[in-house]
Amino acid sequence: VNDNPEQYVLTLSGTLTSPKLDFHPPFLILMPVPLGMKTEAVFTIIPKDFLRQSRIEVKLPQLELPDGTRTCPFSVQFPEGQDIVLSSDGTISELTCRISFRSAKPMSFLGEMIFIDHEEN
Repeated sequence: VNDNPEQYVLTLSGTLTSPKLDFHPPFLILMPVPLGMKTEAVFTIIPKDFLRQSRIEVKLPQLELPDGTRTCPFSVQFPEGQDIVLSSDGTISELTCRISFRSAKPMSFLGEMIFIDHEEN
């Protein structure tokens, strides 16, 4: 290259994809239960386009009761772990998530739980 005055042109192209999570089923309806009893549901998190290992965290909503107190009657568990692990062949394992709800006071709720990785994606 140093002794040859010809110019070489190198063209690069690529596609940038952001990591995302799909859920199966896409929404949950927890069954009504008597006060103080736990209701729960299990769903699958399907990671897509992650390029490195990540850990999923969950931001749970705080609910305000009629008397003004705030509570979080939800809990989340990942029975098989909450790490997104890429295998050597590039596939990503799905995560199982169990969400539960328990309240000593009557309430209903429609809202969002936010699932994020350590980079807040």
